[in-house]
Amino acid sequence: MFPIRDHNPSERRPFITFALLAVNTVIFLYMWPLYGSAEASQVFIDYGMIPQRLSLGLSPETLITSMFLHGGFMHFAGNMLFLWIFGDNLEDMLGHVRFLLFYLATGIAAALLQYTTDPSSTIPMIGASGAIAGVMGGYLLLFPKAKIDVLFIIVIIFKIIPIPAWAALLVWFGLQLFNGVASFGMDGDGVAHWAHAGGFIAGLALITPLWLRLGAQRFWSRTDGHPDHPEAKYKLSRSSIPRTRRHKR
Repeated sequence: MFPIRDHNPSERRPFITFALLAVNTVIFLYMWPLYGSAEASQVFIDYGMIPQRLSLGLSPETLITSMFLHGGFMHFAGNMLFLWIFGDNLEDMLGHVRFLLFYLATGIAAALLQYTTDPSSTIPMIGASGAIAGVMGGYLLLFPKAKIDVLFIIVIIFKIIPIPAWAALLVWFGLQLFNGVASFGMDGDGVAHWAHAGGFIAGLALITPLWLRLGAQRFWSRTDGHPDHPEAKYKLSRSSIPRTRRHKR
């Protein structure tokens, strides 16, 4: 199952979301020819967050630089898709500067939770997933019933089904917790599940003051958990090819 879009259009142009997408894309394209080489590994070592190095008080800036590196195309594409879906609405609610600070803060919180699970690890942690998980956590609190179009792929069946944000996001969060617990004491699958969970929790916590100012449960009652503006409607466009009738013979 892959979320592909929401029905929650932003009411102002999300400049910071666009800028984050652009910066991540430029860095990914720079790294693309290097993947699999010693040079790429050195970039990950220099700019990724390595818990053992952080334990020694070294390279605290990697808590931020690690957010802009990705391990491959699917890692990059998945993160950018989620940022595209959920980022504009948080930026709409927070404003441009506060959204940028929110994004960086949740990314740092995500890296720190991952750090606490194994402070002696020498494996670089990279990716925007923790910060984007924070965006998802904030989105859940503000728009729990916003419609999310999810692409379900079952063998050869492809179907897009709109489901409420709370269902899609809580299932995702539950999987991060489950996989994080399951990976303790094991080599793991190479995914920083605790960073995802940490970013999500940080996003919920940091967006709570805004939710309270909006009226908390009264805000939900007023909007029924949906966006407080008309939702987007999607439909397949009709073909421009004229239709002709069949003649029986």
